[in-house]
Amino acid sequence: MSTPRALAFLLFLTITLPIISPAQSVSPPSDKPFVVEYYYKAKWGHADEFLKLFKKNHYPILKKEIELGRIAKVWVDQPRYHTTEDGRWDFRVTIIFKSATVANEPFDEATLQKQMYPDQDTFQREEQRRFEILDGHWDLPVKPVDVDARP
Repeated sequence: MSTPRALAFLLFLTITLPIISPAQSVSPPSDKPFVVEYYYKAKWGHADEFLKLFKKNHYPILKKEIELGRIAKVWVDQPRYHTTEDGRWDFRVTIIFKSATVANEPFDEATLQKQMYPDQDTFQREEQRRFEILDGHWDLPVKPVDVDARP
């Protein structure tokens, strides 16, 4: 290839490579902790039943994920006072995942459930009940805001 042709080819690549390779603009995954809040709104009169089933069937799985290193920390909050019905929630489960990558990569929770709960019929029935008694459930990934940072 002649020098002018080689230069023209390099110029072509310089111009077109960013266009044909959009992955360049994607930032690498962060290994910072990734926080998600899970809100549960039980039907009136069923909050205690929901918490009982959560503590029996789901919380032990979350604790196992801590042992496996997938989750750094988990805790449950409930409001001290009541709010309006449209803003009401009964339990907020906060999970701090090791990273956003870990939180979003495939995880075989079904195998873990089968290992921890050999009576799958009972487990599945109770988990179905836990969600039947909900009026609402939503997941909210949150991020810290450094209000002291300069704009």
